[in-house]
Amino acid sequence: MVSGSRKTLATLRKKKAVKTGGRSTGDAHGVGPVPGRGGGKKTSHENKRHAVELWITYFALVATLLATSVLLWQLVGVYSDSLRRGDTRGVIEQSVFVLLVFVLIYGGLVYQLARIGYYKRLLAHRPAPREKIQARFLKHPVSPATILVPSYKEEPRTIEQTLLSAAMQTYPNRRVVLLLDDPPHPDRPDDLEKLEVARAIPQSIQAFLDHLALPFGREVQEFETRKERGKLDAGWEAEHLADLYESAATWFRRKAAHYPQTDHTDAFLIDRLLLASARDYSRRAADLRRAVPSSEARLQLEYERLAALFRVEVTFFERKQYANLSHEPNKAMNLNSYIGLVGGEFAVAEGPEGLLLREVGPHDQDARFLRVPEAEYLVTLDADSMLTPEYVERLVYHMEQPGNERVAVAQTPYTSIPGASGRLERVAGATTDIQYIVHQGSSFFSAAYWVGANAVLRRSALEDIRIEAVERGFTVHKFIQDRTVIEDTESTVDLVAHGWEVYNYPERLAFSATPPDFGSVLIQRRRWANGGLIILPKLLGYLCRPLRWRKIPEGFMRVHYLVSLAGVNSALLLLFLYPFDEDLSTYWLPITAVPYFYLYARDLSLSGRRFWDVLAVYAFNLMLIPIQMGGVVKSLHQAVTGAKTPFGRTPKVSGRTAAPRFYVGTELALLAFFLFSALMDVLLENWANVVIAAINAVVFYFVVARFMGWRASIKDLRLRKIGR
Repeated sequence: MVSGSRKTLATLRKKKAVKTGGRSTGDAHGVGPVPGRGGGKKTSHENKRHAVELWITYFALVATLLATSVLLWQLVGVYSDSLRRGDTRGVIEQSVFVLLVFVLIYGGLVYQLARIGYYKRLLAHRPAPREKIQARFLKHPVSPATILVPSYKEEPRTIEQTLLSAAMQTYPNRRVVLLLDDPPHPDRPDDLEKLEVARAIPQSIQAFLDHLALPFGREVQEFETRKERGKLDAGWEAEHLADLYESAATWFRRKAAHYPQTDHTDAFLIDRLLLASARDYSRRAADLRRAVPSSEARLQLEYERLAALFRVEVTFFERKQYANLSHEPNKAMNLNSYIGLVGGEFAVAEGPEGLLLREVGPHDQDARFLRVPEAEYLVTLDADSMLTPEYVERLVYHMEQPGNERVAVAQTPYTSIPGASGRLERVAGATTDIQYIVHQGSSFFSAAYWVGANAVLRRSALEDIRIEAVERGFTVHKFIQDRTVIEDTESTVDLVAHGWEVYNYPERLAFSATPPDFGSVLIQRRRWANGGLIILPKLLGYLCRPLRWRKIPEGFMRVHYLVSLAGVNSALLLLFLYPFDEDLSTYWLPITAVPYFYLYARDLSLSGRRFWDVLAVYAFNLMLIPIQMGGVVKSLHQAVTGAKTPFGRTPKVSGRTAAPRFYVGTELALLAFFLFSALMDVLLENWANVVIAAINAVVFYFVVARFMGWRASIKDLRLRKIGR
């Protein structure tokens, strides 16, 4: 925060610390190794490393296919014996077993193919120099871009960090709009105070940026005056520009020095945004002193670039203030409500239902007006995410290159903010970072999905998939589908069906916070698992109309994205709980998974973690089985009843999020089940099963002890009801 609302925000932080007992966040001074700094030049060493990883993946894929072939040969033998004996029950059981096995192998193959695509894209990637990008936007008319930050009851500090990262974008023609979705007239004093602070944040940032932008704007005018008078001295101008860049760098360093650092998200903002910007502008100053610009046009470009640094509008909008906008409680309709107003001018009128927005008419001279500036590009940014300063300019530059006219969405799938203090938060972040590889690799097969935490959207593409609906008697526009809680996924299918593309830019330019405790992870991952099965028929319709060979690899990747959580979790549950015939037990089954786990562990190591963290990730994924199955059940319930599943916002609070006792009890029940199974197998002398049950019992003990916490679990079990 900068000035106005700092005192109020500090008061809220103090009150929250008292309520939550001032939970320690641990050491957050280092942000850890994060590969792929945007805009850097690739070295031959990096290319060699990428090539090595590519060949390792090829070998792993071949090993998986060979192991799968041997496994299939053995299972076919068992299956044939059952057929000869006329064992109908055995045939059915073995058929189910084979299906479950191939569901798991399918996931491993998709990961390995995505990894191949990822490294091929890295080898082919040639990032445009920032000088070239910035010169392009300063020499030619710049398409307006509006950064939209949807927010519902977020912590003020979270909003502040996201808005700062948006305001610090180096794209010249930008606006930042906080889309507040809180009830505009809350009953609770705490909610009202938090809402007032949230409203003050954009105004405070705007006031301070205006103060910083003023002298740079004057410098451009004075340069123009000197140029008109023919009094330009290139050496003096270069030195003066270097001093101005140093003054901007000094501001960023000063801001970093005084920014409160309470956890790893603060440390990340300080190092990767504030101090990185300071280093960037100091380098620019040094370059100007080393090589004096030789033309007036180059000097003009440098002054314009300086003037654009802090020239940005930061504001907020509340759709629930107006009765004729959608009030559906989800992020998609929060975005849709604003997108439908872009480029328009509206009169604010009183109606029986409340405030209404209507198109300006001839009799509205005395009305209050709402003007929403035009925007060719819309940037969506979740309120727990941050962008590096070059994010918008790099992605818009890519979208405006010849041949990219049909790119509807350009994004960099987000990476977790490094440096988390909690074990569960670190492991959940590790899975997010691995998903980055999968998303990037999917682009190689033209199978990328829009990931809604951050993206640059071409507004004309959204207009192409716009539909109208009626809500509370008012016509509302839907650009982004809200039929499921994974609105970005369904909208991806709509876009590709209309001939548009989704593009993953192969650099890490966007970062998001990871839920820190079991309760918040539960809400997030259950939401992610909800909706894929509902969208599947629409995807199959796109893949089959018309059916072409080139769509096969795309379909192989896209279908897995929608069905994997339902398929893999169902398969694991059945393999764990159902006593399949011992004749089906073969050591080739775990061998098929060895290449997948090796590559996963290798990727963890390459992302700055430990190779053996793969064991913690395995425990985390087993913990998610009942959670993700809960999301799948909600999908099936919606498919049957047609009732929308409520949008479950991931809490970003300083205290612990309580978990529903149904899920806590399920995790404890799985621990008890595997302990009991191990004991029974010992008594029956089924030693192979003893090993499997004992390993899973240890895993679930780790889940409860390290990820959930015994005390927290008991406390959640004692709560009356939180919801299922």
